[in-house]
Amino acid sequence: VQLQASGGGLVQAGGSLRLSCAASGSIFSINVMGWYRQAPGKQRELVATIGSGGTTNYADSVKGRFAVSRDDAKKAVYLQMDRLKPEDTAVYYCNVRLQVRGSPKWEYYWGQGTLVTVSS
Repeated sequence: VQLQASGGGLVQAGGSLRLSCAASGSIFSINVMGWYRQAPGKQRELVATIGSGGTTNYADSVKGRFAVSRDDAKKAVYLQMDRLKPEDTAVYYCNVRLQVRGSPKWEYYWGQGTLVTVSS
């Protein structure tokens, strides 16, 4: 199983970016999909998650500015980031809870991370 994230880059404060993450491999089922971020010198933190039924959860710091969505047919999760701030600068990681074919276990997988830099 692999998670491939893309969409990071350099943007000015107030701008927008859209992150994408697609899962591939021998996947039987996907449950929660989401995004985390890690800024320099800080711990990794939750940004947003979306359940299989579409229920979303956001960190207070991004509510009203970021929107998480998913496309189950593509096994993909997205993060639309608007009104970006310098404090949003971080490496963003996608995270997916899934079942591999032939296994009864639910496991979490991480993408490789994509860097978002917001200049002031």
